[in-house]
Amino acid sequence: MMEALTLPPLRGAAGTVRLPGSKSISNRMLLLAALAQGTTEIRDLLASDDTQVMLEALRRVGVGITALGGNAWRVEGSGGVFPVKDADLFMGNAGTAIRPLTAALALSGGSYRLSGVPRMHERPIGDLVDGLRQIGADLRYAGNTGFPPLSIHPATVNLSAPIRLRGDVSSQFLTALLMALPLTGQRAVIEMTTELISKPYIEITLNLMARFGVKVEREGWQRFTIAAGQSYCSPGILHVEGDASSASYFLAAGAIGGGPVRVEGIGRDSIQGDIRFADELEKLGATITWGDTWIEAAAPRGKLKAFDLDLNHIPDAAMTLAVAALFADGSCRLRNIASWRVKETDRIAAMATELRKLGATVEEGADFIAVSPAPTFVAGAAIDTYDDHRMAMCFSLAALGGVAVTINDPQCVNKTFPGYFEAFAEITAPVIAIDGPSASGKGTVAERVAAALGYHYLDSGSLYRLTALAALRAGVALGDEAGVAALAAGLPATFEGGRILLAGDDVTDAIRSEEISVGASKVAALPAVRSALLARQRAYRRFPGLVADGRDMGSVVFPDAVAKTFLTASAEIRAERRYKQLIAKGMPANMHALLQDLRERDARDAQRSVAPLQQCVDADRVDTTAMDIEAAVAAVMTVVRRQGL
Repeated sequence: MMEALTLPPLRGAAGTVRLPGSKSISNRMLLLAALAQGTTEIRDLLASDDTQVMLEALRRVGVGITALGGNAWRVEGSGGVFPVKDADLFMGNAGTAIRPLTAALALSGGSYRLSGVPRMHERPIGDLVDGLRQIGADLRYAGNTGFPPLSIHPATVNLSAPIRLRGDVSSQFLTALLMALPLTGQRAVIEMTTELISKPYIEITLNLMARFGVKVEREGWQRFTIAAGQSYCSPGILHVEGDASSASYFLAAGAIGGGPVRVEGIGRDSIQGDIRFADELEKLGATITWGDTWIEAAAPRGKLKAFDLDLNHIPDAAMTLAVAALFADGSCRLRNIASWRVKETDRIAAMATELRKLGATVEEGADFIAVSPAPTFVAGAAIDTYDDHRMAMCFSLAALGGVAVTINDPQCVNKTFPGYFEAFAEITAPVIAIDGPSASGKGTVAERVAAALGYHYLDSGSLYRLTALAALRAGVALGDEAGVAALAAGLPATFEGGRILLAGDDVTDAIRSEEISVGASKVAALPAVRSALLARQRAYRRFPGLVADGRDMGSVVFPDAVAKTFLTASAEIRAERRYKQLIAKGMPANMHALLQDLRERDARDAQRSVAPLQQCVDADRVDTTAMDIEAAVAAVMTVVRRQGL
């Protein structure tokens, strides 16, 4: 297990991120599907520790759960009656799992015991237990009063009087009661005795309950009524939206690091309240653009504006603003966030401690935090994450201040976003793009530059060569755009220790033949093939950085590359280099034919309609005609060092 991850100083952020499914929606859908009559197929479910906790708990109480692949699951509804009446359930630190499940189990007529990690035993559940006890449910504390672990026992409930519930600690208590009460078949009324926090999360609950056939009447945010005789019925197939809370880190990266950064999977029609984070970011000066299924953020001119905001409506996403405050032009204040105190950790205290490590002056109160950024960031800060996924993700943004930042226990992001740091790298990790015509030496140079910097290396040409080889082996004509693109999209290619494998077969030498070189140039001219390989190439962008060589690395694949070079040489010199390479490998070669092929390939690459070979206006031209490999590497490193890398 990785104990720490050091993020390099980051120069900017740009690109597109496909969001994982919403945790809040995922766990609500799973429980409602389990309680419903009929079978539900849930697609795009979040794959994370929290959803695994819910899936395992439902299995243990007898719910039929089947993995369909591709983050899709089939849930066989229990019709409101869990088959297993006695079970021990370990709930980890998943608040969105333990709280609604506690309420459902309390009305299920069985004996159950729920526990979690030590931090879960410090997270309050007393208001929910009190609400359930008001109607006769039998719940007992197995440890400290007001906190898990709990034991649940069969009981007869009576809903003749309204349930009176506090709403100022967590909205999850109200969600839990709302989702469970239809199991009784009785009319149920809940009256709030304090102001309800995190109202947008209740809107998610009501929306999803309605999809399963149960309507709740709401009088403001004070009184909720569920009519008698309602029960859950499967709606069939459901899709989980992208996680709006997770979107906050990438939108903030776009606002801080230049952008634009686009998040896909949520948009203007999202049912999640945390999309309002984009509105708050816009108040700070960021440029926000909305689509039906995406949101995009770009930086303002100059720094973000200082702010003083009531963030009660987006408590989770508000954490991202606390770190964004480091990049503001003055002191910032986040108000009405008392719920931070009872989350995965005491987030107000933890945030204050870690922000100070970066040089900020921080004031904290019972329900607020005020952040005054330092003129410059403290380099090399090691951020503790307190087993809190959001602390780790928030503080990754600090590296955009141009300093190295170490994140301790980065695996804590697995709670909601196991691939977070890979996704963050795809929009922030520094890229050096080396483009040029065939046999210009860019592959050898790129590989040596990557080794000198300790960066990853992408030979994009090998992907096109592999596609050509796969097409030839499958009997697909190289001009069959749809057929070749389908092969490219599912290319079974792996790179291991300098070897290139196609469906497990070592093709390292095979893809370097002249037949495959010519074939690669032909398939690279097909727009659908280039589109199929685009995301695959961008996925190579990882920390600490990437050196990528090809024909369109700087122009199309990584237009935000921090250093770009265009490596070239005369056709005669390039043909001579290719001739020597082939002879050294024992392959047949003809100088005249090689020169003719190179000229034809140059023309084909330059004239193709999509991503033609050309020098970017912001790329440095390096002519290697009179250079040996050491001189070419030195010339490119000069360009790289000029960018401060």
